[in-house]
Amino acid sequence: MHDPHPTRRTLLLGGLALLAGCDHQPRASFKGVDLADATYSGAFRLQDPQGRERTIADYRGRVVLLHFGFTQCPDACPTALARAAEIRHVMGNDGDLVQVLFVTLDPERDTPAMLKAYTAAFDPSFIPLWGDAQAIKATADNFKVFYRKVPTGSSYTMDHSLLSYAFDTRGQLRVALRHAMPAEDCAHDLRQLLA
Repeated sequence: MHDPHPTRRTLLLGGLALLAGCDHQPRASFKGVDLADATYSGAFRLQDPQGRERTIADYRGRVVLLHFGFTQCPDACPTALARAAEIRHVMGNDGDLVQVLFVTLDPERDTPAMLKAYTAAFDPSFIPLWGDAQAIKATADNFKVFYRKVPTGSSYTMDHSLLSYAFDTRGQLRVALRHAMPAEDCAHDLRQLLA
């Protein structure tokens, strides 16, 4: 039988449940890979084409979409950067709040000037990031990015993983976007990071 006069204990437990509910924020539902429970550090300390040191803190208040690649990449990197430009277009005015960063995995050949020209061909707002081999390796390790040189005759190409990484407006790494995801699905995830 239901007691019409709740006990003090019942009221206390109910109040605690409400407080716990207020503190809990619903988890985002991403189409990409949710990194909330991952062990990625997502840290970087690299240089832009003007030689200024950049970290994620420089982009607070914006959603950051970060991609690893190299300028002589035959297809995967151009595809990822073209998709990034399309994502910004699909998002309309919100696209202006998305900063795309491109980290070279080939600092031996990718000079800052080459990187700037390369990314500007996709969107002038894209910012390439560069560092020496040690800084690039440390950054790639922080994102668990695989990459290696593959000899091709007298030269080489780079084999590398193809995820793009998205940070929320507070600089927290939140989601990885698969290479095959369409721009609309990526935009869906980035809009949640703006909320």
